[in-house]
Amino acid sequence: MNLYQTYKKEIVPALKQELKLKSVMQVPKISKIVINVGVGRFVKDAGYIDNVEKTLLKITGQKPVRTKAKKAISNFKVREGQEIGVVVTLHGNRMYQFLEKLINVSFPRIRDFRGISDKAFDKQGNYTLGLKENTAFPEVKTGEIDKIHGLEIVFNTTAKNREAGKALLTHLGFPFIK
Repeated sequence: MNLYQTYKKEIVPALKQELKLKSVMQVPKISKIVINVGVGRFVKDAGYIDNVEKTLLKITGQKPVRTKAKKAISNFKVREGQEIGVVVTLHGNRMYQFLEKLINVSFPRIRDFRGISDKAFDKQGNYTLGLKENTAFPEVKTGEIDKIHGLEIVFNTTAKNREAGKALLTHLGFPFIK
């Protein structure tokens, strides 16, 4: 049984009871997952952006979109229109496949992993997670990449508050630090 079926059959009734909701339509769910990589100091290196794009394509199975600077910032040596990052937005089936892979495969592969912090929730119940290494994903082979980069993952939920968002992610299997 995949994560979506588990969510529908087991997690929705449990959350409805735990959060004391009247309808199953009020139960929070993940609406999208956004994976973002900023290229930072390698902004001049066009090959680096290509490598990051290929890595994200392998990890998510979806073609990333390059983000451009909206305005010039001289202190960071960034010009308007310059490519400064890569982003992927996952919905539906690909989103649940990525989530399952993240929880069951990637988290256990992280060195010295003791759980994730529960302090990164915003007021609407969305969660932001930063990974320092992309090598936690099985698609990324350590020998094939020149520079290891981190990535930011945002879990956008329909939760109304922090507590509902945390309850949803806990039921989905996120290993929060107790």
